[in-house]
Amino acid sequence: MQLSEFTVQTINGGMQSMADYAGKVLLIVNVASKCGFTKQYAGLQSLYEEYGSQGLVVMGFPCDQFGHQEPGDDADIESFCQTNFAVSFPMFSKIEVNGDDASPLFKWLKSSQPGLLGTESIKWNFTKFLVGRDGHVIKRYAPIQSPESLDSDINNALN
Repeated sequence: MQLSEFTVQTINGGMQSMADYAGKVLLIVNVASKCGFTKQYAGLQSLYEEYGSQGLVVMGFPCDQFGHQEPGDDADIESFCQTNFAVSFPMFSKIEVNGDDASPLFKWLKSSQPGLLGTESIKWNFTKFLVGRDGHVIKRYAPIQSPESLDSDINNALN
């Protein structure tokens, strides 16, 4: 499969074709509201504001598979993100990223760019995938890597 073949559900319940993002650089992140890394929302929003006009789209996919750190429904999550971090980048409906019920998009991302020692499973919230304008995964980042630390890779992908 290719990135453009996926359709995902927005946080407001609509359906979004990934083909609509053709030619953009994407930073796809599994997020959570009650995680030690939740403050990364601020850095993700900063990246979106800084590079959005050049073609970067940050995409947040809430996930409750790690320590029950995303217990709310989509409306709760959207409210939290807007109230606490003024998130304006696209947010999507809560998904699973591992296991039999994992989102097809995340299955594809994980197989395209395995993690440490070739493992495909996502270890925690705020794992990030950088996808180039051509729709191919450039790099996978561990949760501990701050959004700010991706600056150079994002610049390279945009140019």
